[in-house]
This record gives sequence, C-alpha cells and structure tokens, in this order.
Amino acid sequence: MSDPWLHIVGIGEDGMDGLVPATRAVLEAAEVIIGGDRHHQLSGSLSATRVAWPSPFDALIDVLTSYRGKRVVVLATGDPLWFSVGARIGRSIDPAEIIYHPQLSAFQLAAARMGWSMPDVETLTVHGRPVQQMIAYIQPDIKLLILTTGAETPAQIATFLTERGFGQSKITVLAAMGGKDEQRFDGIASEWSQEVPAFNTMAVECIAAPDAALLPRVPGLADELFQSDGTMTKQEVRAVTLAKLMPMRGALLWDIGTGCGSVAVEWMRGARYARAIGIEPRADRRAMAAANALALGAPKLELIDGKVPEALSGLDAPDAVFIGGGLSEAVFDAAWEALRPLGRLVANAVTLESEAVLFALHKKHGGQLVKLQVNRAEPVGSLTGWRPLMPVTQWSLIKR
Repeated sequence: MSDPWLHIVGIGEDGMDGLVPATRAVLEAAEVIIGGDRHHQLSGSLSATRVAWPSPFDALIDVLTSYRGKRVVVLATGDPLWFSVGARIGRSIDPAEIIYHPQLSAFQLAAARMGWSMPDVETLTVHGRPVQQMIAYIQPDIKLLILTTGAETPAQIATFLTERGFGQSKITVLAAMGGKDEQRFDGIASEWSQEVPAFNTMAVECIAAPDAALLPRVPGLADELFQSDGTMTKQEVRAVTLAKLMPMRGALLWDIGTGCGSVAVEWMRGARYARAIGIEPRADRRAMAAANALALGAPKLELIDGKVPEALSGLDAPDAVFIGGGLSEAVFDAAWEALRPLGRLVANAVTLESEAVLFALHKKHGGQLVKLQVNRAEPVGSLTGWRPLMPVTQWSLIKR
C-alpha cells in the first residue's frame, strides 16, 4: 500500500483563518498547490508552486500523478467529498494515497442560515450539469438545497417552478457564505428578478398551487405529460414495467425501441444518477424522447440511432434491459449476454407475432410471463363505459 502523498483540502470564504492548525501546516509545507483562481486567492501567500485547474478538466488526474513524489495539495470548496472534486480524484487514485481535510460544506452552511435540518432536505447540484435535472425534485412541501452553475441559475430554476404550478415557492440565494462579503437574496419563484453573484447556493421551499403538476419519483407518470405519436408504453403498464426493471442508484438501462422515451425517462427519475441509453431508429421519435427527457428532469438520456441487435455492440454493460420494440430472439440473445449479473430484463409485446417470440423465449429461459389488461372509464355518449387498451404480454426475468 502506498503512503499518502496527496492532500485534498476544503477551504471556505474565511480562507486560511478557517482551517484547523494541522491543515494550515499541510498547506504551508506544500510544494505544489492545485486549484481554481478563487481557491488560490483564498489561500493567501504560500511558497508552493501554484497550478490552475487543467483544461479540459478531465486531464486533472494526469496532472496530479505527474507530481507524484512531491507534497501536493488540491484545494476545493467546503467538503471535497460532497459533490466536489475529491470524489472524482478518489475514483482514479487509490484512496490510501490521499488525505482529505473537509471544511463545512455549502449545504451545511445554507441549512444553518435557513434553520433547516439536513435530514429533512434534498441536496443536489447543477454545477457543471444540466440545470433541467432539478425538475425531478420539484414536489409539494419539499425543501431543496442546490449548488448552482452561475448567476443565471436561480432565474432558470424559478422558471421551472413557475411553469409547473410552484410559483409561490420561496427562494433564497446565499453567496460568499462564511466570508465578510456574505449576501442573501429572498423572493418567490413567480416574481424572481434578483441579480445575484455567480458563486451562490440556492435554498428552495416548494409550495404547490392547487393545479400544480404532480410528478412523483415513483413510476407511472400520466401519459399526457409525454410528447408522443400514440405509440408508447401506457401509464399503468409502464408502472408495472418499471417495478420489474427496478431502478437503482447509478444503474444503466438499455431501452430498446425507446419510442418517446417514457420508460427511459421514468427509469432515470426513479433513482439518483440512474442512466439510460435509448436505441431508436426513427429520428422523429428520438426527438420526442429528447424533449421529454428535458421537460421531465432526465436531460442526460443518451439516444442512439440504430437497429438492433447491431446497435447494441460496444455499449456499456447494462444493469437492466427493456425491450419495447424490435423484439426477436437475436435481440434477446445480444441483450442477455451483455446484461450484468443480477440484471433485470423486461420485454413487452402487443402483437401476436411478438407474443409468439415471448412464449418461445419463456419456454427456453423461464422467468415470469403475465398478461396485462387495462380498461379506462370514458364517455359513451352521455354515459360512461369501459374502453380497453390493447392487452400487453410481459415477460421478465433476472440474470442469476
């Protein structure tokens, strides 16, 4: 096991004064200090060689390892392991070679300013990530703490809230927390017009109007929330499908024949950092899937133009596979071979031909075969009657 040579130090707006003596000593003894301009300014006058964040940022690990053998410090804001660079470094360099020096995080400072208990809030970041991903967290009476991208982010989030019937939500923007220039800006989403510093943290108390859109994280969003040409996995069947696919933190779904993307979008909403790759040969449907992903808080949905099974070659191994279109034994074989251990596969069929394929696959591989029949009450003249949707045959199994 290698000895530690890399120190990752969290620093706040109070700079060196806010560090404990042992951490100050690490900085004073450093030969190389790596960080952003703001970090270098906060850490005062030191004798170490100063190095800026590399561009592109992905080159950071190569830059760090080039200094192996020296006393190296990376400066980060607050807690280096909470939505910060420390986690990225720790995935590429043996943690045994790293010593972390955490400072109070922006989340902790913001919670203290708001008087909110940390276990009672959702913490998320849109820093360097699509702002639209926060849409998945808009729920009645939920409190959000958000690391932002810049001065424009609060207005963008206020717009998302207002468009979804949460215009009365309370917004607080906190800047330079813990420093002499700390600022606070308060308002409500529908009237937000504040100009705020670029480096800020948001606190949002979601307040729903009576007609607010309810977009729960559990599967089964209403069909009308999706752009569609009518060919989609309907709400009731989609809820059962997602239950069998079992979204999990960071897991990857292959959505084969993704259509308007309803299953892939709900998969990504269902668990933090869940990923999805949608394979869809029609450009119009890929466009709808991309629009739905943006509107519903899953902007990182990856869409591939291709036909299966050829399009599956070279993709990251999935934790779950949904076959909603393009079903064949060859497609199943390719997906099953790529599926990771304990992976879940679900295939839905509405035609007799596809149903015959499922029967044959079930006989050969086992799993669970069910028929889903949904009837919805609809007007029949001046009265009401049951209108059936097309029955769906669903086959599901887990790779053991």
